[in-house]
Amino acid sequence: MDHQGFDSSSTVSVGEWMLTLLLTFIPIVNLIALIIWAFSSGTKPSKSNWAKATLLWMLIAIVLAFIFAMLGFGVGMMGMNSYS
Repeated sequence: MDHQGFDSSSTVSVGEWMLTLLLTFIPIVNLIALIIWAFSSGTKPSKSNWAKATLLWMLIAIVLAFIFAMLGFGVGMMGMNSYS
């Protein structure tokens, strides 16, 4: 650690972030990689926190998509009933 209390060995390099972002662009691989990075003890803390936050945003997006899909389905069913 340096005099500021900052451990530079826990810093994620630009190259690591480039690879990280590349892997998150690939469907299914991104989910597996995020779970590993979020819960692995060998992952740097900043990357682990980022992975956890990304997983939470993915979960929120899935829940919202499900809610909107159900609302759309309900509105569509109501529309079909009005033509009967």
